Formats: sequence, structure tokens, C-alpha cells
Amino acid sequence: MPKLVDLTAAPYHLDDTQIAWVEETLAGMTLDEQVGQLFTNLFFFGVDEFSGNPYTAEEIIEKFHIGIARYHGGTSEKVQGLLNRLQSASKIPLLIAANCDSGGNGAMSDGTYIASGAQTEASGSVEVARDAGYVSGREMRAIGANLNFDPCVDILFNWRNTIVNTRAYGTTAEDVIKYTVPFVEGQRESGILTCIKHWPGDGTEERDQHLVLGVNELQPDEWDASFGKVYQAHIANGVEMIMAGHIALPYYQKKLNPELADADILPATLADELLNGLLKTQLGFNGAIITDASHMLGMTSAMRREDYVPLAIAAGCDAFLFFNNLEEDFGFMKAGVEKGVISKERLDDANRRILGLKAKLNLHEAKASGTLLRTPEDLKVVGCAEHLAMRDRAADLGITLVKNTLDQLPLNPTDHKRIRVYHLTGEVGGITGGGEPEMLNLYLAELRRRGYEPEVNDGTTRVKGPTLKYRDEVDAALILAEIIGYGAQNNYRIQWKTAMSNECPWYVWEVPTFMVSHNFTTHLHDATMVKCYVNAYHPNQANVLATLDKLEGKSEFKGTPNDLVWADKWQAKL
Repeated sequence: MPKLVDLTAAPYHLDDTQIAWVEETLAGMTLDEQVGQLFTNLFFFGVDEFSGNPYTAEEIIEKFHIGIARYHGGTSEKVQGLLNRLQSASKIPLLIAANCDSGGNGAMSDGTYIASGAQTEASGSVEVARDAGYVSGREMRAIGANLNFDPCVDILFNWRNTIVNTRAYGTTAEDVIKYTVPFVEGQRESGILTCIKHWPGDGTEERDQHLVLGVNELQPDEWDASFGKVYQAHIANGVEMIMAGHIALPYYQKKLNPELADADILPATLADELLNGLLKTQLGFNGAIITDASHMLGMTSAMRREDYVPLAIAAGCDAFLFFNNLEEDFGFMKAGVEKGVISKERLDDANRRILGLKAKLNLHEAKASGTLLRTPEDLKVVGCAEHLAMRDRAADLGITLVKNTLDQLPLNPTDHKRIRVYHLTGEVGGITGGGEPEMLNLYLAELRRRGYEPEVNDGTTRVKGPTLKYRDEVDAALILAEIIGYGAQNNYRIQWKTAMSNECPWYVWEVPTFMVSHNFTTHLHDATMVKCYVNAYHPNQANVLATLDKLEGKSEFKGTPNDLVWADKWQAKL
């Protein structure tokens, strides 16, 4: 029998008054309201563009009774306004989620980046980890968000995996625990709930669950000693929510249910043996489970949508992430209840788990007292001096000199005055951004300020010209990799602007060449010939300025790379 929630135990610890609110609320809910409580809607400003239904925010609340809200884009002022509207319109106060894995920049466009998982790992500092969580929590609270869909607690085993390359806090369970627990403690200071991801664990293979079913191929004993150890640590630390990924764990699934054939293996989002069996029973997780985004092909490829929408809840998830079409998905879920796919007991238990998190935050009391909504005064914390100082410290500690085998540093305007700049980008305008001109323009302005004469290379041509002429005209080459993305490829690598582009590092023996990555950490796989390589992790201003200071020898490199930066290529170390 599936375990039922105990609202008196971790992670809830509700008192009698809070439990009474949960039970009274549940008893007074219609079937539509109970069904709606399972859903998380993704809001855009003015129109729900994701589902193609042109309802206002208030109309979505009124018609579909959602339990959790997410939103996309916007400045702190605009996001706060939207979230206040949502809470004002909702009869039952909402959990409002953001994706803050590296600071407040995940909650709003003007939020403060501190450090990604990869940068935190390189810094070796639990204080940087705690600062990232602390700033995430403070800036989320300022806009009215109360649930963080982070940190990512995946373990980066496979260097080819670019889904969690920058989000993972390490290559071992011990490092992931070392940094993610302080992150959670930091955000808890602002009363923010935590949702860790991606159960049962990403990072062992290279594929993207946005495009295909993910598979964690670890044997049960290997999983217990790695991902299992991470989840046990966070459950013991009171994590409130876990996001199930569209990831199968086939060897463990067959151990839990020996009757499963390969064709029966489902992603964790739909697998009773992984949700009720392994997570809620074997590991004793008493909190709430939410699916990863339901438009991802790791889920959609399992069966018809009308079947997997209710099956996700029946299998043990307590919340469903994102509508495809509001009316259709709501109808699929409701039909699942009416047909018995979701039992009344399972529906009530899922609702109790979500309502229990709201009670833990005392959202109902805040709504009743008029203190639930945030004010413009609250926004003063966003980008405040304290947060910027933490950002600068994280940049100083994290930026990593991976190699300098020809001893070409320091960069200086006497020997390297005429710099040819090569800007490598991923997909412009993708889900995660990247490739916009902001970082490049910042580099160019700062190089000029420091006495250099930078010129941006046109990489759309193969024409290299005479090598001696290049050497006469160029004193140094600076390669800036700003390759960011997911969802369009299973993994992201350097893609030159044209075949045999002149931006390919043919010039490493002609002039001193310095390569800096401001996102992925494993570009040496595609640029093994580069002799000076730096991982700078993020294209924000602090990381750009700190990188230049370190290249110029004004500040020492303090970050430490993990072994995956070499991409298993012996020639990358030369």
C-alpha cells in the first residue's frame, strides 16, 4: 500500500491549528478544486502563451483552481506585480516557484547571480554555496515566490552531459552533499521551501529528457552509494519537495519489481516502484513529489497524454508541472479521478501534501491578515550591496585556470595590444539565452579601457589569409565561449559559424591564444589545441571583470577544476 502523508512529521511538522486548516480546506473543496490543486501553471505576462489559451492570470485561477504557479521572464517589479495578482485572485494561497540554482537571477531578470553549481564546486567554498542559497531566498521572497525548484542534486559522472554540466555541484555524492545542503540552509533563512531535482538522478548519460527518455544505468548498489546517499542526506535535512525527472532507473526498477520487462520500464514520473516504492517507502520521504515539465519527450514518449496526465498522480507524484492545453489537461486529470485511475485516497493524499506545504509557510494566515502580498519596499534587497559583495567573492574564488602549458600569461596591453576576439555562441534566443551581444560588448569596452585594441573576428568565412600577415597584425587571440542551451540538442558542443571557419583555433602557434568559457566546462574536447584555457562559468559582469583581472595577473586564479574538464582527452593536457 502507498504510504500516506504524516503532517506531524518531517518535513511538515505541522501543529494542530495548521493541520485543522489543511483538513477543513480539503473537506470544503469541490472535485474541480481538488483536481486543480494538482496543477502547476506557467504564467507569461498578460497571456498564457505556453498553453495557447489567452486567459488573464485571474481567469486561469478562477477556471482551473491551480495549486502552484510558475512564471517566465520579467524584472523584479513586473514579477512582483504578477505574483501579487495571482495571490489576490486565488481562494487558496498559492505555492509560487522559481528556478534559482545560482542566485536571484533565476527569479527575475535583474536578480543577483552568485555562483552556479560548477562555479561553487570550483571555489571549494561552502560559504559560496550558502551565499547562493541565501541570495536566492532573499530575492525570491522580495517578489513573492516561496518555493525553489533547486538546487540540482545530480552528480556529474559523464563529462558529455551538458544538461547538468553547470548545475551539478560535483562528480561525487560527497561533494554534492557538501555544497547543496549549505545552499538549502541559506535559502531557508528567508522561509523558502526547497524542491531538489532530478529524481532518481541525472548525470550518468549525455542525453536530454527534453528530447528523449533519460536513463540512469547504475546498478542498485552503485545507485545506493551515490544518488541514494544524496537523497538520504536531503531527506534527513528536511527537504520539502522532490522533482521527479523523466529518467528511468531500469536495474533498480527490475529489482523492485522483477516482473518488469524492458517494454514496461517507465520514467520516474510514471513509475510506482520508484515513487512509492523507493522514494516514499524505502527512503522514507514524507514530503511532496512534483513531475518535471510534462511537455518533455521523456514523458510524452511513454504513452498518450490523456493516459499519463492522471497516471503521474496515480503512480505517486503529488503535483503536475505545466499544462499543454489548459482545458484538455484539466479534463484528462478529472477523468482520471472519475474513472478510478486516481483513487479518492490518492487524490486526497496528494492534496494534503500540497496544502501541508502551504500550511507550513502559514500562507493562509498571511492571506487572512493581509501580509501575503509583497511591496515595492521589499524590492530594495534585489541587487543590494551585500548581495553584490557575495557575487564578487564567488567570482574571485571560482574562476579557474585549467591550463597554461606555454606559460603565456599574464595578458598585458604592451605585448598583447592588438587582440583578435572570437565570440563562440550557441543558439541565439533559445530557452536559456546565450549568444546575445551583452557579454561581448562588456569585454570590448573593458579591454579598450585597459589599453587594448580589440577587433572582433568575422567567423562566417573560411578565409584565414596569410599567416605571417596575421602574425604582423594580431598580438593575441582571445576566444570567448558563451555556448548556452538545452532542448534543441541532446548535448551542446562548440559549433563553429561555418565549416572550417577561420575562428577555429588554427592560430594557437601564431600568436598567444587565451580561451575563456563563460558556461560549459568541457570545451577542451573540441579545442584540445588551445594552450591557455579558463573556466569562468557565467557571463555576468563580475565574472567578466574578475576573469580579465586574473588573466592580467592582478588577481590570482583560485578555482580548482575537476577531472572532467579534460573530457578524457590526453591531448587536452598538452
